[in-house]
Amino acid sequence: MTEQKFLELCKSRYPEISKLNETKDFYEYEKLFEKIMTELSRTVLENTISEIPADRRKKKHSAGMGK
Repeated sequence: MTEQKFLELCKSRYPEISKLNETKDFYEYEKLFEKIMTELSRTVLENTISEIPADRRKKKHSAGMGK
């Protein structure tokens, strides 16, 4: 994931986060904040691990393999 893509994902959630300031109850604020951040984290994770490498034939090596 590029920095640009990450920032786009964060900016897409900013209106929801800024709207939290209208919440009077801290418990409600915390609950909504956690929900937004969990969804954002999931989206970032999905975008990070779902990228396809440029060379589909390139294998990934682990440190202990091949000995």
